[in-house]
Amino acid sequence: MECLQENNIRHCNCSYGSCERKGKCCLCISYHRKSRELPACFFYDDYERTYDRSLDNFLKMVGKVGMRTE
Repeated sequence: MECLQENNIRHCNCSYGSCERKGKCCLCISYHRKSRELPACFFYDDYERTYDRSLDNFLKMVGKVGMRTE
């Protein structure tokens, strides 16, 4: 399967500037899954900028903001 990095990068909200997986969703998901984390794209920007990719942080975000859209 061909990676659509150019298309993915437009929607990637990861603020970690030196990430080698930016726009490479399959690599990003695999990397975070090993650490029992979620990728940046699962988080709203204000939560993403904390670099806390834990499931607990995700659940905290969802509990506080409900299903808001950005």
